[in-house]
Amino acid sequence: MVGLVERWQRMGRCALLACGVVAGVAGLSGCASGGSGPSAGEPGGAVFTQSDEPEARRRARIRLELATNYFENGQTTVALDEVKQALVADPTYSDAFNLRGLIYLRLNEFGQAEESFRRALGLRSNDPNLLHNLGWLHCQQRKYAEADQSFVTALANPAYTARSKTLMARGLCQMEAGQVAEAEQSLLKAYELDAANPVVGYHLSSLLMRRNELTRAQFYIRRLNNSDFSNAETLWLGIKVERGLGDTVAMRQLGDQLRRRFPEARETGAYQRGAFNE
Repeated sequence: MVGLVERWQRMGRCALLACGVVAGVAGLSGCASGGSGPSAGEPGGAVFTQSDEPEARRRARIRLELATNYFENGQTTVALDEVKQALVADPTYSDAFNLRGLIYLRLNEFGQAEESFRRALGLRSNDPNLLHNLGWLHCQQRKYAEADQSFVTALANPAYTARSKTLMARGLCQMEAGQVAEAEQSLLKAYELDAANPVVGYHLSSLLMRRNELTRAQFYIRRLNNSDFSNAETLWLGIKVERGLGDTVAMRQLGDQLRRRFPEARETGAYQRGAFNE
């Protein structure tokens, strides 16, 4: 589920969940959100600007900017060390706890990830980005009811601007839980808000194909395969949809693309073998 997302992200689009920012630095990867905006709602309710930012917060923020860059470049251990230094400088910095949670999530240290997200929420309660991250963590642990509760609470915040991100995560989690009808509704809502998101389009098409709603599946996968975000998986899904609809011309065109662009891909091998059930 996440592998597909990460490949699209390396293509230059933060595809899954419109990745946010940590205090103005670059977006983080995966289904979790790096962004929580300015550190409003922390102890004292302060919103710091450059002119009145305390020295401890300034040092922590610089460390966190470094940590974020290391995290995005895959230098997870170095990123974690910088986050620890940020929290030494300012133990009330919720963004640092959020990034620590994302790092532990990447390392599959789920207990420490949850503790970090809950520490962040303790400093900024009901923040929708933090709730989103906690929900995604629970989804990875197959705690689907807890995950859905966090997603629903995040979406209930009328000021939340990254709704498509959480609707997508909720839909993917519902698919994993076998809640197909609910997943379709979540992904459709995400698509309404961000029709250009390749992950939503792919999973909507895949879900509809499994339900034998091939004409609807064709709409989403054709749009994706005509965009810059097509890859071996999307082309292979498109081939299977067109085959189901009996459109041999479209099927052959997609197969030619698959062979030409991705000659070593697993999907290309399956296509050449005629293994359409793979």
